[in-house]
Amino acid sequence: MNQLTSDLLDGPGPLLLVPDAVLLPEGPADGHAVVVADGSFGAVGPAGELARTHPHLDPVRLPGHLLMPGFVDAHHHLTQSFGSALAFGEPSEIFRRVWVPLEGALDEEAAYVATKLAAFEALRGGFTTVADAGTRADVDIEVVASAARDVGIRCVLGLVCNDADDENPSVPDRAEKHLVRYDGDPLIHPSLAVSIPEAATEETLRHTARLAAEAGAVVQIHVNEHLAGVERSLVRHGLRPLEHLHSIGALGPQLLAAHATLLTPRELTLLADTGTAVSYNPVASAWKGNAVAPATAMAERGIRFGLGTDGTRGDGFRLTEAAEFAQRLAYGLVTGDSSCGAGWTWLEHATRGGADAVGLGTRTGTVAEGLAADFLLVDVTNPELALSWDLPWELVRRGNRDQITAVFVEGRIRLWCGAPVGWDGPALVRQAAETARAAVGRAAITRVHPTSTAARERSTAR
Repeated sequence: MNQLTSDLLDGPGPLLLVPDAVLLPEGPADGHAVVVADGSFGAVGPAGELARTHPHLDPVRLPGHLLMPGFVDAHHHLTQSFGSALAFGEPSEIFRRVWVPLEGALDEEAAYVATKLAAFEALRGGFTTVADAGTRADVDIEVVASAARDVGIRCVLGLVCNDADDENPSVPDRAEKHLVRYDGDPLIHPSLAVSIPEAATEETLRHTARLAAEAGAVVQIHVNEHLAGVERSLVRHGLRPLEHLHSIGALGPQLLAAHATLLTPRELTLLADTGTAVSYNPVASAWKGNAVAPATAMAERGIRFGLGTDGTRGDGFRLTEAAEFAQRLAYGLVTGDSSCGAGWTWLEHATRGGADAVGLGTRTGTVAEGLAADFLLVDVTNPELALSWDLPWELVRRGNRDQITAVFVEGRIRLWCGAPVGWDGPALVRQAAETARAAVGRAAITRVHPTSTAARERSTAR
């Protein structure tokens, strides 16, 4: 273990960081270094070369560490953190029974605390960017933005544009204002969102697609996630949800289709042909879904996709493992595919591919000159990673958030050894526990199954 301290990394000026290796798109590069200046990577290259070209900088040596891009969570619901454990063992479409009533019970303080708690967990798990698919809480969206900023995480912030039930005439105006509201904000990137295609009118689906495309933003929509939703679309339109979006002109590079677990071969072709992006959420599939998205097939066909937690658990390494493991169980075992994309595929889509999917491919996701300095310092001297033969595979199969020494976002150290820098993490957790009890108590949540403790008691009684 090294004797690093956070003070060495927490300075106002440029930093020349010299780890054992840097994870580049082509793989780990030994003997490389980076210069971090003004929130970005000022240079990336061989350590000796950077020392010569930046003689005014004292190298900060990081023995036993890998410097790698931060993870990108391509699908999250930040204000749902109070109810994460309520999804255990529940059947699909829990948004109707759990998430809608829970978010409806949040006041401004609760929404802020819930968001900050989720963002803190994400940061602890190595995520430097989260894509929030919009909140149903009756609060100004700035409450969510403020909490994300206070944690120091990059956020693609969705504004819900549902209008099918009330034909809300203010949706177009609100959408346009949201897309310009955060111009110049270094951490908040505006996005539009529709809960599911049937939650918005066709006019709004087309309008949000056009607005996002013009603004270089994304529209986040849950698509083809559950059998019930697919069947409702077939009854109403004679088309599956993704097909319906295509028929009205809403597919394209501006769309981030969340989940997409139930895809036909034709729908895979539609995704590939239109450049539509997908958020592959493997843990959510296991916890509350109908199927596992065919991510290896998407990778083979060049379909853009990132990995998302859907608010299940905030650990980037465990997410990459789940991404590979779900493909192995759902598709690899029955076809004899022993690789299932290999380790590099899942690291790629958890970082650079995820950044591209959420509309930030030119801003973050890669350790490269000119991009935002959003990165992790990972201790590779632990028993799980020290005997390295194939580091990308080992990071996927044996990595975990306990191995993360530091998290940087926009060139600033935000987390050190699991603790936030500059604010009190344990105090937040205590506040969240108290606030959550009150919020969940107010919400008209309906669960199908009892808690595991209650179920055990019933079983014992029988």
